[in-house]
Formats: sequence, structure tokens, C-alpha cells
Amino acid sequence: MDFEVLINDSFVNISDDESLHPVENKRVLSLLNDFEDGQWRYRKFQNFIWDNIAETALSFEERKCLVDQSHSILTAAAQNLRLTDKEKDIGKGSELAEIVLYGVMKHHYKALPVVPKIFYKQNSQDNAKGADGVHIVIENGDFSLWFGEAKFYTSIEDARLSSIVDSVGNSLKTDKLKKENSIITNVSDLDGLVEDEGIKKEIKSALSNKESIDYLKPRIHIPIFILHECEFTAQCNRMSDDYRNSVIEYHRARANSYFKKQIKVIGNLFGYGDVKFHIILFPVPSKDEIVNKFVKNVEHYKGQ
Repeated sequence: MDFEVLINDSFVNISDDESLHPVENKRVLSLLNDFEDGQWRYRKFQNFIWDNIAETALSFEERKCLVDQSHSILTAAAQNLRLTDKEKDIGKGSELAEIVLYGVMKHHYKALPVVPKIFYKQNSQDNAKGADGVHIVIENGDFSLWFGEAKFYTSIEDARLSSIVDSVGNSLKTDKLKKENSIITNVSDLDGLVEDEGIKKEIKSALSNKESIDYLKPRIHIPIFILHECEFTAQCNRMSDDYRNSVIEYHRARANSYFKKQIKVIGNLFGYGDVKFHIILFPVPSKDEIVNKFVKNVEHYKGQ
């Protein structure tokens, strides 16, 4: 992944309130695009979206059928995009944010996209509910489940952060988790993506509705991905330490504000300390310009 990592740290080292608990189950990741010829690199950002769009909008079997057919992959993926990003409301850009989250999960966390949510949102309204991204990370012979939230906001001040806390809390309800688990085990992508038969069997056993969610919570990670307009980014025309430090300071402050709210609202949830949370922040100069370019490209490929 070609984006610069500004912060990749445990919230323990970032928290400005020693009374907060628990903080050990939280991390902060801050990513940064760069500049060229005095401009934020919009094309680089759009390329990242389209390089990762197939894994978000196509099933594993569809992707296999279109191997080495790059143009066909793009046109097929575009057909499954709902273009809710054209809506003039708070949800504008949400589909784009889901795709970027998939790219970050793949390239930064080395995750497997076991449920391509845009594909299932397009093809089954029942499966559309729930997390914005569902991934599995296999590491050292073990696995973890990642249920992602993806947002694109013009502001990440406190009111917006509160709405994310509510969404995260809702996603951790037992019935919601069991629903996600049943989706994972009932789609064919898991069989195609996980090659180790032993781990695959272990995953399916752990996700069985017969098992208590309490045993699964230590394996659950919640990546909270927030694309956001940023005044520092909008006013900048080249990479510099001053710009980096401004974004770092702002993201540290926003991470503190977010996790304080989360602990206050859902910190008493049973097993909360077992679940791992990752806030991922990515600043952009203009939400409208990014969304409009994305929609234009989608419309182009939908017409192919």
C-alpha cells in the first residue's frame, strides 16, 4: 500500500486520560496520501479504489472466472455498485469508503475478504444488513474475524463520532454477530479463500450458531475506517513535516474523543474488553470531488 502511515500505535500510548479503561484493546492507524505538482494526488487515490473494487463487488467465483481480464473485472464490478454515493445525504460516499476499507484490510492487515459485502448487498437484501466489511486474518496458525465500519464524512467532530459509536455498539449485539457468522459460513468465498483445511474447519466450527458468542469475542476485531475532509489537507500543496505533524495531532485528538465516547456508551457490554478495536483515519481535501469522480467512473463502466 503506497499511502504513508503516520500513526500505527496502541491507544495505550495515545490516550490523554489515565482513568480510561480498558485501553489495551484499542489501536490507532492514521494514513496519508501525498501531493504532486502542488495538488493532492486524486488520481492515485482513485486508482487505489479501482485496484481493489473487484474484491468488494464480486464474489470469489466471479473473480476467478475473470482472471487476466482486467477490463471485464471493472465492468462486472461496476454493475454491482448501487451508486448510493449519488445521494445527497449523510450516506453519500459510503460505498466508496467500503471499497477503500477493503483495500486497507488487504494491504495493511493481510486480510482475506470472505464476504464481499457490496456483492451481497446488491444481490440479497437480507444479507445487506450488518458490517460494511467482513474479513478473516490468518496468522501463525490461528484466525481472527474483522467486522468493519466504513464512513466518509465532511467532518469528524464529536456529533459524527457519536453516531459511529452507536453503529459499533449495534454491530456487537449477539444477534447481529450470529447473523454475520451465518453469512460467512453460508457463502462459498470462505471455501475458496482459505486453503488450509484444518483452519477452515476450525473457523466453521467457531462460527457455528451452536457455539456461544462469548468464546468468539477474543477473536473479533472492529476496524472503524473514517475517510474525512481535512482543513490541513485542503490548504496544503506539498508534503512537509509541518503538515504531517498537524494531521498527527488532529488524529490523536479525534482518536481520544472517539474512544472516550465508545467506552462511556458501550464499555459495559459483556466481553467488551475481549474485542479489539482499530480506528483508522484518512484525511482528504474534498469529499465532493472524490465522490463525484468515483460516480463518474462507475457510470462509465456501467455503460460498457
